Amino acid sequence: MKKICIVTGTRAEYGLLKPIIKKIQESKTMELHLVVTGSHLSPEFGKTYQEIESDGFVNNFKIEMLMSSDTSVGITKSMGVCLIGLADCFNSINPDMVIILGDRYEMLMAATAAMIARIPIAHIGGGEITEGAYDDAIRHSITKMSQLHFAATEEYRNRIIQLGEKPERVYNVGALGVENTKKVLLWTKTELEKDLQFEFDNNTVIITYHPVTLDNLSSQEQFANLLKAMDKRSDLRIIFTKANADTDGRVINQMIDEYVDKNKERCVAFTSLGQVRYLSALQFCKAVIGNSSSGIIEVPSFHKPTVNIGNRQQGRIAAESVIHCGYSCKEIETAMETALSKEFNNQILKCKNPYEGDNTSSTIIHVIKEFLDNGIGVKKQFYDLININHI
Repeated sequence: MKKICIVTGTRAEYGLLKPIIKKIQESKTMELHLVVTGSHLSPEFGKTYQEIESDGFVNNFKIEMLMSSDTSVGITKSMGVCLIGLADCFNSINPDMVIILGDRYEMLMAATAAMIARIPIAHIGGGEITEGAYDDAIRHSITKMSQLHFAATEEYRNRIIQLGEKPERVYNVGALGVENTKKVLLWTKTELEKDLQFEFDNNTVIITYHPVTLDNLSSQEQFANLLKAMDKRSDLRIIFTKANADTDGRVINQMIDEYVDKNKERCVAFTSLGQVRYLSALQFCKAVIGNSSSGIIEVPSFHKPTVNIGNRQQGRIAAESVIHCGYSCKEIETAMETALSKEFNNQILKCKNPYEGDNTSSTIIHVIKEFLDNGIGVKKQFYDLININHI
């Protein structure tokens, strides 16, 4: 049995990884070791490790790491605590491979610990660009520490190769999030309304907004503009999903609580909807507003408009259902007007999601098995495009 270690630090990332986790758990040749860290273990962010346990997955290791501060100093210290915990964890498990998804700082620590321990890394979600967040640098850093790469589009695959990774170890498999929209059993409107204690109408929108870690304009100022725009649309019913544990995430969450408290008749907020409730809600909402990657990757599969605000997702490939706008109240209002219009909604009924794949999770598992069976080391040669182009 090959020991496969999967590290998860957030609710969103776990939802994407779930089909991979399940397939490894059911495998006769691989042994699952699940490491849970980050906001999963925080009461403030909903103790989402409990969702993992209720899904039937054993949390082999829990690594407490989050400081009570979400300043840059606090997060850097949290990263240090995480790295220490992961070093002990990998030493205890001694896995044959570590699977990492995405670009968060918890995953940078997982990649660092695995690299130093000479454990091969399979990275899901490399090659993407998000110029408004430090996630961009983290993502490329993880690429350089990884031995296997699973990209969501051909353009992203080519970018990983551009970073010096050998083409035969880089696969375009589509996005796990898109696969989930097709395979997860979604709730009916009645089931969802009963669970959320919130009624959907034809003007219900979902707002998911996270800190933009590289902008000069503060997260508080940016999010305040969005709330001002929502004040001018009192006809809208709003579901807020709260921000992640990045710098100033707590500021945004406090502003959400205050806004909901003043608008209880039409607003509700959740620390974590979880995968099934979130995807189910996408069926019945009018639009998704904010700066989350889900608005770029998953939402187009529901043929619903996304208003993508600011620079956080700048550089990502986007479907025609995504409307990009700036941070100002006026820009947000204009984008929302387009997104909610009958004309735009008719226009995107047949839009194609560029992140569509074919059996994404099964392909990832098949490739990992193949490489483990044939032996995969940690040594890599730089795939030099300059020299190749001169041949």
